[in-house]
Amino acid sequence: MTETNTTVIKDNSANPGPLGLLAFGMTTVLLNIHNAGFFEMNSMILCMGIFYGGAAQIVAGVLEAKKNNSFGLTAFVSYGFFWLTLVGLIVFPKLGWMTATSNTGMVAYLCMWGIFTLLLFIGTLKISKALQFVFASLTILFFLLALGDAAENETIKHLAGYEGIVCGASAIYAGVANLLNEVYGKAVFPLGLITKK
Repeated sequence: MTETNTTVIKDNSANPGPLGLLAFGMTTVLLNIHNAGFFEMNSMILCMGIFYGGAAQIVAGVLEAKKNNSFGLTAFVSYGFFWLTLVGLIVFPKLGWMTATSNTGMVAYLCMWGIFTLLLFIGTLKISKALQFVFASLTILFFLLALGDAAENETIKHLAGYEGIVCGASAIYAGVANLLNEVYGKAVFPLGLITKK
């Protein structure tokens, strides 16, 4: 009788979730402080969009692939490239590389991201209450921004800014909670994890 030896490879890599959530959350808060009317669109927001909201989320998403987490991979890489495309839409026309996107084009862009986020929200129903709030509030944010652009209404855009601050703050909470719960080995900050059946 032949004996079969099985080698189990243990994944000891770090959890990339906190990095992705914090990169998304902090960049979202800063952009939406602008949307709420507190300061102008500036280089701080654009640099956060490229390097933290963009690049760091993409890195987190690629690391989620190693964890066999398709949801994390799809979400972090997609929103990382969302930030890079948003910066491109703002900066490239100013550099003369392309014409500025029309108002209708921006509405289509924001609506598509809203639909994408709504579909990902369905996935959060199997993960945690914290992520449900992040994705639900992000869905609302995209559609509010689209409505503000479609109506060319500054009040709606400012309202979207305040809602976006809440959305970003909820992602920061989820990121810090994941990180500190792991560090302390217990639920320091509740996430409302869904029990898998």
